[in-house]
Amino acid sequence: MDARETLRTASRSIRSHKLRSALTVVGVVIGIASVVTFATFGASVEASIVSEIGTSSANNVYALPTPAGEDGGGFGGGGIGQPVFTAHDIERLENISGVREVLPRGNVQIRQISHQGDTVSRTQITATTPASFPANTIVAGRAFRSNASEVVVNRPATRIFGGNLSIGDSLTVTLANGTRSRLTVVGIANRTAGQLPFGSFAGQPRFYVPADRFYRQTVESPTLGVNQRAYPQVTVVADPSQVNTVQDRVRNYLRESSDAARLVPQSVELSAETSGDFVDRIEEILDRITRFVTGIGVIALVVAAIGIANIMLVSVAERTREIGIMKAVGARNRDVMAQFLAEATLLGMVGAIVGLPLGIAVAYGATAYAEVAFAPAYDWFVIAVVVGILVGIVAGLYPAWRAARVDPIDALRYE
Repeated sequence: MDARETLRTASRSIRSHKLRSALTVVGVVIGIASVVTFATFGASVEASIVSEIGTSSANNVYALPTPAGEDGGGFGGGGIGQPVFTAHDIERLENISGVREVLPRGNVQIRQISHQGDTVSRTQITATTPASFPANTIVAGRAFRSNASEVVVNRPATRIFGGNLSIGDSLTVTLANGTRSRLTVVGIANRTAGQLPFGSFAGQPRFYVPADRFYRQTVESPTLGVNQRAYPQVTVVADPSQVNTVQDRVRNYLRESSDAARLVPQSVELSAETSGDFVDRIEEILDRITRFVTGIGVIALVVAAIGIANIMLVSVAERTREIGIMKAVGARNRDVMAQFLAEATLLGMVGAIVGLPLGIAVAYGATAYAEVAFAPAYDWFVIAVVVGILVGIVAGLYPAWRAARVDPIDALRYE
């Protein structure tokens, strides 16, 4: 039988049972759309996160305590809040060859922040140094000065009070011990040079104050035997041409001769990670999540395949007499098989053609809602269409084989 005639006959058979065929195709559409949606949304989120991390300084080496046993140090986990990097460690890190700056960060415990009679509850603000605010991080004003009663805020922090904060406004901070400090807003920043690559994702209001004036967390230095300020995180800014070398030197110092190595408990270890390390780990995690949720769409495709197989078996039973007539006029077994296989393939193809744009549209809406840039997953588009067609072919194999085995004499007697 001619291939065009086979397709024409298959198409006519499908149109003769429009509702049944449409319901069968819906399963394929849902499966294809799910695969495309999950894959595209995952790719878009991954691209957005990687882009966000890429805007942070590539020459930063982030030193922080992390749970022991995590491959590559993890993201800080349960150890990130422990103040273990002493002033002695910071001084030694600054003397490492290839290091430009060392930026410590710590948290100041507070009760609340007030502005013009409007008060919001807060548990902590961030203490760091003026060097954490290079010119490209400040969108308005300037960085605070060392040992000054000044504060730099990020953009979300300007909107948490009844009236927007602006440069020159005053804030009253109530510390955990009840002491009140009056601070002047001197700058608005979009990020800080020392924050972790993913520190800005949540978009939480943040307030930054001079560590030398407000940070009081101290421990006894094992090396010097005196109390010193100790920080839970230190960012080492390396010469761009020596990032990997500096990272190795920082790791060696932290693990062999630092105060921090003797202050961390056994359940915690010290790590020194670059932005590239964080990117690789985040990409790996997001890829796993994408594969997992895409599997849901694959399950829908399996269900759709069962539906196609079921409807084709019903079609074979309904058209037994027609099969007998085809064979009586000279149709071969392979012609009959091709006829039913073409019908199943067309069902899968129609589902793929409809499901692909639907999945793209849903993914676009999801990325717009999540406020991430739309990043089409072209590889998955091709895979989804191919799989949709294969679903039709595979689901139609057994019904087509069964139709080909129908005995023409019995078929002509079939009522």
